[in-house]
Amino acid sequence: MKRVTLGRTGLEVSRMAFGSLTMGPLQRDLSPKAGGDLLVYAYERGVNFVDTAELYGTYPHIREALKAIPRRDYVISTKSYAYDFKTAEASLNHALESLGTDYLDLFMLHEQESAHTLRGHREALDYFLEQKQKGVLRAVGLSTHFVVAVNAAVKVPELDIIHPILNLKGIGIQDGTVQDMLAAIHAFKTRFADGDVFTMKPLAGGHLIQTPKEAIDFLLGNPDLDAIAVGMQSFEEIDANLALFESRPIPPEIQSKLNQKERHLLVHDWCTACGNCERRCQQQAIKVMKDPLFAPTGARAVVDHDKCVLCGYCSAVCPEFCLKVI
Repeated sequence: MKRVTLGRTGLEVSRMAFGSLTMGPLQRDLSPKAGGDLLVYAYERGVNFVDTAELYGTYPHIREALKAIPRRDYVISTKSYAYDFKTAEASLNHALESLGTDYLDLFMLHEQESAHTLRGHREALDYFLEQKQKGVLRAVGLSTHFVVAVNAAVKVPELDIIHPILNLKGIGIQDGTVQDMLAAIHAFKTRFADGDVFTMKPLAGGHLIQTPKEAIDFLLGNPDLDAIAVGMQSFEEIDANLALFESRPIPPEIQSKLNQKERHLLVHDWCTACGNCERRCQQQAIKVMKDPLFAPTGARAVVDHDKCVLCGYCSAVCPEFCLKVI
């Protein structure tokens, strides 16, 4: 697996980052041991970069993997919704303690939406920048699904890296097209000659799974993109994505296993129709519908599978934990 040096950060990372959301409690809900085994398997094949977040619940999985992976050769990127000094300090301490490490490679402001949200999170950003000066963090950035947030990042010189959503079809971009996002990313790279970019959702939560080579090649062919985070939850997915990143054909036996797997968002029948998921979903892919057949309340969340990108974020706000990606 090819490694690149992130210019502004100096971090040496595999071009493919392991997106850990899909293995955690918001999606497949693998045990820390099972998830750790996947991370080690990928590391042994050259993947030394993992993307996580406080929301994902995968710190235990990464901690398990670090029993077998040299910490100094492993790049950990995490993020949180911290907005002030207190919440930023709590998020950082939680990450350090949960991962069993005394430093983190990259900490990002999670899901920034615009210049307004960046201003609203400025105190947290300043705290993370202080920790960078102390050597507790090696780089600071933001993640986003919004073009305007990338454009806003251009005006914040303290940011080392951005982590925007990007895929061939533009699925999940909230306020523009693929070309709009590409232009914003290029502006960030141009404004900061050594600014770094690693993207997410290359297969659009499974929507591009039928054309994976085209989807990955689209991103690999863009010189503005340093690395790409891919969500994975099985050995077969790791092997398939490694092949794509290394311009090799996916082995037929691996492809056969992947073809047999279908994923969708499941709403369990104990849904109370609270509406949290509908309010949380940026894709407008889930809505509470009334139907007398929906016991016990006569209403339930219903998924529009054509719009759902399988991000799993709705699961984080479900008080009954009745939403699962399977």
